[in-house]
Amino acid sequence: MTHPALNASLNAIAAVLLFAGYIAIRRGNRELHGKLMGSAFAVSMAFLASYLVYHATSEPTKYGREDWTRVVYFVILITHVILAAVNLPMVLRTVWLARKKDWERHKKWARWTFPVWAYVSVTGVVVYWMLYQM
Repeated sequence: MTHPALNASLNAIAAVLLFAGYIAIRRGNRELHGKLMGSAFAVSMAFLASYLVYHATSEPTKYGREDWTRVVYFVILITHVILAAVNLPMVLRTVWLARKKDWERHKKWARWTFPVWAYVSVTGVVVYWMLYQM
């Protein structure tokens, strides 16, 4: 498995865990929610470490197509990068509030953190697919 494929796989796993965690809390299963979100956090941190190593040791890959998909790719990539930068402190704050068992503030933060985190995880896979598989 290539490094980019590993990173996309970690993003995909994180996305599945995030959505499963969301479903668990909507069904009132706090224990399962905590385990799934903790796993999503761990996988996302593994992704971040892997991503940083890859980009510190590799040349950038250029998008090779010159058709309408180029604009779509860059719109997705730019929103992905901006939201990924915003996402990390949001996730850390939301996890910290959960660790403190400050459930009211955790819920308020999670309402904003979840959609951003989910978008970043899913678009990470889309960026990989468009860059390496299309």
